[in-house]
Amino acid sequence: MNENLHRFLAIYQTLATTLVTAVLALFVGYREWGIDAATARGGVVGLLVLTTVVAAFTATLIVVGALTWLDYRHEECDLTDEMVAPDFRKRPRTRNLLRWYETYVLVFIVVSVLLMWLLAMLFLLPAMR
Repeated sequence: MNENLHRFLAIYQTLATTLVTAVLALFVGYREWGIDAATARGGVVGLLVLTTVVAAFTATLIVVGALTWLDYRHEECDLTDEMVAPDFRKRPRTRNLLRWYETYVLVFIVVSVLLMWLLAMLFLLPAMR
């Protein structure tokens, strides 16, 4: 799971950085390139939507990976209950969610997307007139 999480996070960081760089390039250069402000605003929104889709896909992969790991651990506990002794291994508890670093990766992804949208709505889009 750890290897997959790092892979998913690297994909998100790479794509989000690339897309946000495109947003900023569009914001800085739309006048020089002769693009209408309304079209440039639409491009900014479109790129942010694409960034949000990438974030949602990455978050989905992380959640599915965590659920798969939980299922695997429950099966492992069932097997050790049968083969070794009852309660040989403790079952995973979802209340330990705050100790899983996957939780903080998901929080990072959600906060970064919300911050991108907030900054775009407050500063970029109003400045594109």
